[in-house]
Amino acid sequence: MLFCSSIECNNNHIPHPLDPLTPSEFNLIRTIILKSYKTNNLTFHYIGLHEPDKHLIKSWLSSNSKTKTLQTPPRQAFIIARFQKQSLEIIVDFSTHSIISTKIYKGQGYPMLTFGEQTIASELIFSYKPFKDSLNKREINISNVLCATFTTGWFGTEERTKRTVKVKCYYNNDDSANLYVRPLEGFAAVVDLDEMKIVSYSDRYVIPVPKAEGTEYRASKMKPPFGPKLKGIGVSQHDGPGFTIEGHSVR
Repeated sequence: MLFCSSIECNNNHIPHPLDPLTPSEFNLIRTIILKSYKTNNLTFHYIGLHEPDKHLIKSWLSSNSKTKTLQTPPRQAFIIARFQKQSLEIIVDFSTHSIISTKIYKGQGYPMLTFGEQTIASELIFSYKPFKDSLNKREINISNVLCATFTTGWFGTEERTKRTVKVKCYYNNDDSANLYVRPLEGFAAVVDLDEMKIVSYSDRYVIPVPKAEGTEYRASKMKPPFGPKLKGIGVSQHDGPGFTIEGHSVR
């Protein structure tokens, strides 16, 4: 927490059933799941605590400190993973070190994007010949181009059965650190994340790249005249904080 440097945090507490997962539990989850899915094609999109039923929490809260450790509700984790073009909802039990439930999600939408797949998708385009042709047509050096992934957008009731992202690019050089104000417009690619390949590409028109003048915001690059300096501010609680932190509980 932001204030833990000046507030004493009490770590001598009984673990709460709603405490977030620990690093060791994350590692255990990965080991348990990859033991059942022996493949590199499974990706984790969400890992979090599978909250116990409310009546178990209330029963635990009403018990005394001596029986709390004996009445702790089952500790479990909820995982969303992508495997063989399917979205899986998995529940892992820590007491048995096993998967106790696996469901295939068939509703609307897809799991959140991971940094890894976004990086791979945005790099695919650099070896794609039509993309290189688009840059040559605009006389743009490929070394000054940076690309990123975005959602493909909403197009009414048209059914979309593939998990895809749109790849758009920007001009990136030393003239400005604000590359997002210098988009390379008129062309874009669509990448299928399950197949990890470009499934659509369009180059419709040529638009000049916006200039870099007036887009700099880094303090080290600023030049006079400067605005007035801000005056200092201080906040203190002479009688100490009005709350305590016990584990992950604020009282």
